[in-house]
Amino acid sequence: MPERIPLVIDTDTAQDDCIALLAGLLDPRADLRAVTMVAGNVDFGHQVRNAYLTCNVAGRLGEVPIHLGCRRPMVRAWESAENVHGDGAGGLAMDMTDCDPESEHAVDALLRLATENPGELSIVAIGPLTNIATAVVKDPDFVQNVKTLYVMGGSNNARGNITASAEFNFYVDPEAAKTVFAAGFEIVVVPWAPLTLDQAVFTQPALDEIAALGTPLSDFFTRVCAATLDFDRSVGIDGTTHPDSLTAAVLLHPELIRSSARYHVDVETAGELTRGYAAMSWGVHGLEANATVVEEIDAEAFFGYIKGLLATKTTPAREIA
Repeated sequence: MPERIPLVIDTDTAQDDCIALLAGLLDPRADLRAVTMVAGNVDFGHQVRNAYLTCNVAGRLGEVPIHLGCRRPMVRAWESAENVHGDGAGGLAMDMTDCDPESEHAVDALLRLATENPGELSIVAIGPLTNIATAVVKDPDFVQNVKTLYVMGGSNNARGNITASAEFNFYVDPEAAKTVFAAGFEIVVVPWAPLTLDQAVFTQPALDEIAALGTPLSDFFTRVCAATLDFDRSVGIDGTTHPDSLTAAVLLHPELIRSSARYHVDVETAGELTRGYAAMSWGVHGLEANATVVEEIDAEAFFGYIKGLLATKTTPAREIA
């Protein structure tokens, strides 16, 4: 039995966030202690429903606590990506009777779990960093109590996806992202570009392989990724993008990383054209490194990992339609 990794997934559950949750729920190496919700991709209620849908299709409904977190960015109005993801789950629905989130706020849950497991807990942050930054503000000891923070966000001196310069998670709450990178965490960053666009896109032959599996999980994948696939194709991306599941995967399987480097990462909060831009300095500007940025992965092995997860035979407790 492989050594298990205690982790929390902090998410704005839509499309690939759901696949990241499947990694946390099904990978034998994952000891998923909680799911924490943050305002991001789609309507907050849809995000919560999508998390329960994912737990159900994984055959683990009711086993992992779900905590509701910050419903808006720290100082700004919330902006969604519903034009990309629709409702985030391809219109899937199930009976939500007794699907009640925990009464403990997500920020308090993060603080408690990190305090109970000092130096052991890893956090996979795949939405805006509002919950993480709020935890830093509330309890400065949080940083030292967290083993590693894996962040899906920003672009490594490359293009954005919500604006020309900014990736969505950092754009939605740039103040939170700036706070987190200044806090002193041990951070691993999985950027949108060029990494995701070059190595974490599943083209049609790969999607056909997944669909041919014929499992509840593969059917779920095809459905929840459909809206995003249509959007991606409309903007010239030849397949579905999977930065969130990649972030969970490289925590659980660091052998997927072919190269990474230390960078100083900071986030623009004031620029009219560059809000949310991640300035990633590669060591020549006299700035102290504060994050490890993944530069290259084994794309074939990553696809094989996701395909293997989706081939898992599960028995959902409730019908999904």
